[in-house]
Amino acid sequence: MTPEIALKLIFFCLIALAVAFEVAGDVFFKKWAVESKNALLYVGLFVYFTGSVFWAISLKYEHLSKAISVFTVLNLIIVVLVGVLYFKEDLSFINRIGIGLGVLSIILIEI
Repeated sequence: MTPEIALKLIFFCLIALAVAFEVAGDVFFKKWAVESKNALLYVGLFVYFTGSVFWAISLKYEHLSKAISVFTVLNLIIVVLVGVLYFKEDLSFINRIGIGLGVLSIILIEI
């Protein structure tokens, strides 16, 4: 494995961890908003902060402009999917087109 591929793999692993923690934090925030249990808020803040740490570390391996684009679109796509699948929220046709364009943008950024 070349050093360039290894660095890209490290970057994607860190971004994946950051997105996973941030999405989990968002889920805790949503559950807190619905159930009004303060413990969910504190857990959400801790999990969200942990995701931010992984995000910050990922910046060592990629330019900010590329990293923020990948992070934001992946986070958006996964949060929308969690909202639809877990919280049974509605997804309009325009929302679906937006998700498709988000996936396309990630592909184009990585080419």
